[in-house]
Amino acid sequence: MGMLQIYNILIYQPLFNLLVWLYTVIPGQDVGVAIVLLTIIVKIIFYPLSLQSIRSQKALQTLQPKLDALKKTHSDNKEALARATMELYKTEKVNPLSSCLPLLIQLPVFIALYQVLRQGLGTTDFSALYPFVANPGALHTLSFGVLNLAAPSIALAVLAGAAQFWQSKMLVHTRQPRVEGAKDESMTAIMNKQMLYVMPAMTVFIGWRLPAGLTLYWLVTTALTALQQLWMFRKKPA
Repeated sequence: MGMLQIYNILIYQPLFNLLVWLYTVIPGQDVGVAIVLLTIIVKIIFYPLSLQSIRSQKALQTLQPKLDALKKTHSDNKEALARATMELYKTEKVNPLSSCLPLLIQLPVFIALYQVLRQGLGTTDFSALYPFVANPGALHTLSFGVLNLAAPSIALAVLAGAAQFWQSKMLVHTRQPRVEGAKDESMTAIMNKQMLYVMPAMTVFIGWRLPAGLTLYWLVTTALTALQQLWMFRKKPA
């Protein structure tokens, strides 16, 4: 069995069946509501990984002033800076890669969701359905009575960009105060500020060219992630 078959059996097919099942059991069979519920279910499944990623981001932000101070102290010795940085990570029990690994693990699922929504909206091919999932004949793409989720939507793209801006803004403004001797602005802070505007702009640019169903998924998952970040950043440490 090849990797593509494993991917289809373990990831794509379950997500496709879940979308169709939600569509068939929702009163009125609104595919927009089905996409929102599917997004929420996926976020719940990956909640532990998302929580670990946000915690790691928060820990790295807390360490940033100390990292800035180390860069100034060892500005002329890269090897000493590397050793001091690793020692700081070890002392504070922070893994700089731990914020990225959960996202990489979720990447195949995100790709599968993209394919499910791209291929599933308006499809009449339900050969991938499980025997116990009713065949609806077609997934009607008109949602909430006015929005065609098979066509691009500028309004949804702008909302998705706004949600991305909100999420990115939280990461920039939750940095801890700089310690004495730290640089006025670290490279990380500069990159964060650039991403604050670049990512939302890219989201809008890409979103209004995609089917609105995909943009709706991106809007909901970004908003849920931002709410999770908001809860984590406001939570007082024990």
